[in-house]
Amino acid sequence: MPDTTGLSKYIIAFVGFCMALGQTFAQKEPQYTQYMYNIGSFNPAYVGTVESPEIIGLYRAQWVDIPGAPTTIRGGANIPFNNEKMGLGINIVNDELGPSTQTFFDIAYSYQIQLSDETKLSFGLNAGGSSLNIDYSKGTFENPSDGSILGGTFNSFYPTVGAGLFMYHEEDWYLGVSVPNFLTNALYNNEVATIVEDNMQVNAIGGYVFELGEQTKFKPAFLVNYLQGSPVTVNLSANFQFIDALTIGASYRIDNAVSGLAGFQISNGMFIGYAYDYNTNSLGEFSGGSHEAILKFYIGRGGFGSGNNKSKNKNSKNKGKQIDSPRFF
Repeated sequence: MPDTTGLSKYIIAFVGFCMALGQTFAQKEPQYTQYMYNIGSFNPAYVGTVESPEIIGLYRAQWVDIPGAPTTIRGGANIPFNNEKMGLGINIVNDELGPSTQTFFDIAYSYQIQLSDETKLSFGLNAGGSSLNIDYSKGTFENPSDGSILGGTFNSFYPTVGAGLFMYHEEDWYLGVSVPNFLTNALYNNEVATIVEDNMQVNAIGGYVFELGEQTKFKPAFLVNYLQGSPVTVNLSANFQFIDALTIGASYRIDNAVSGLAGFQISNGMFIGYAYDYNTNSLGEFSGGSHEAILKFYIGRGGFGSGNNKSKNKNSKNKGKQIDSPRFF
C-alpha cells in the first residue's frame, strides 16, 4: 500500500480542477465496456504514463441482431519517452451507425510532473479530425422527400482538439478527466444537425488496485460520461487478476447493461480481452447483446528509443530473474 501522507490534498485539488473543467466545457464519443484497458482512446494525458510502448486494437459490435446498430473499430498506440515525462499517442476510430460512418483520428501529446515519490500528474492535448459520411440510400427516413437528403450522400471533414488530466500512483490508483473535442460548435452545419448532436462530452475515470495476495489483485473502476443535454452515463466495473495473467470481472452501466469481462496475458508482450454486454433496458428484448474484443501489444519494457526496463511490478523483487508483467492499468 502506498504512503498516503499528503495524498488527500492532491486528490482534493484534482477533483476541484475536474469540476471546474466540467462546468466550463460541456459530440458523442464511441462507447467502450473495456474502458480500463483503453484509456488512451479518450484521455490524451494517459499516453505517456504507460511503462512501455503499447499498440491497441479494439472491435465492438453493439446491439447485434438490430439492423444498423453501431460497430466500432479502434487502432491506437501509446508511446512513452525515455525521459519519463513526455509521451505521444495515436488514435484512429471508425464508428458506423445506420447510414452514417464517422472516422476519427488524432495525435496526442502528454507531459507529466512528479507530485510525490510515487504520484504523478499528467497533462495531455490531442489534435486531429473527423470525417463524416452519410449514405441516404441506406435505411428508411421519416420524410424521404426532404430536399436535404435528395443528394444521396453527405461527406465532410471537421477538426478536433481535446485535452485531459491523468493523476496516478505508479502501482495502485488513478483518476482522470478529459474532453476529447472542444470544437463541437464548429462541427456540424444545418444539413446534419438532426443526425449528430452539437455538444461536447466530458469523461471522468478512476480506479484502485488492491493486492489481495501474492498472486491476486482486485481493481474496482468507474467511467462517467457527461454529454450536455443527455443523461449522465455511469459505468462501474470490478476485475480480479490472478498470477499476473488471468483477469475476470463484471461491469454495470447504470440503467443500460450488465457485462462480463475476461482477459488473458498471453505473454509479457500480448494481452487479449473480451466483454459481453446484456442490455437491461428495453433494447434487451430485441438485441442479442454487444460483443467487444481488445488486443494489446507491449513493445519492450523501456521508454521510446530506450531498452531500459521500467517495470514496477512488486513481485519482481529478488526472484533471480525479472518478472515483467504490465501494470494493471
